[in-house]
Amino acid sequence: MDRQLMINNIVGCARAAVTYGLPIVHSTVNVKTGLNKPPVPQVRAALADYPTYDRTSINSWEDVEFRDAVEKAGRKKLIMTALWTEACLTFPALDALKEGYDVFVPVDAVGGTSSYAHEAALRRIEQAGGQLISTVQLFCELQRDWNRSATVPAFMDLFIRTGGTAGLQFAYDKAE
Repeated sequence: MDRQLMINNIVGCARAAVTYGLPIVHSTVNVKTGLNKPPVPQVRAALADYPTYDRTSINSWEDVEFRDAVEKAGRKKLIMTALWTEACLTFPALDALKEGYDVFVPVDAVGGTSSYAHEAALRRIEQAGGQLISTVQLFCELQRDWNRSATVPAFMDLFIRTGGTAGLQFAYDKAE
C-alpha cells in the first residue's frame, strides 16, 4: 500500500487510542543497539507522552517488559498495529490469541514485504481467531455514538488526518 497512507493510518490508530483513553504499549526493535532507526517522526509525535519498549526479539510477546506492560494494562482486547505484518504483527498476535486475548488488527495500518506476504500474514491471524478491521472501523467502534460529543471533534479530525473523504471534509468545514 502507499507508504504515506499506511503511516497516516498507523498515526491515526495511535491518536485514536490517545483520544479515547486506551492504554498504549509502544514497542520498537533494536533502536537502542543502533541496528534500527527510531519510529517515523509522525509516530513519535503521536506517542510522545508514552514510554517505548525497545526489544531485540522479532516477537514482542517474547519481551518481558512488553508483556508486563500489556498485562498491567488489564485489558483482554488488544488493537495491534505494526510496520511489518509477517513478523512484528503476526507473532505477537498469534501468541496473544493463544493466551486468551481478543486481537483486533486494522489491516490498513500495517504493511508487509509484499502484498502477498501481507495477505498471508493477515489470513494466518484471522484463522487463529483475530478480528480484521479497518482504521475507519476502529474510529467508528471507539466513537459509537454522535451523542458522545466530547470526542466528536477529535473523531472528525482523525478521519481528515488519515485522508478522509470529501464528504467528511465538507462536514468538518461546515462545523468550524
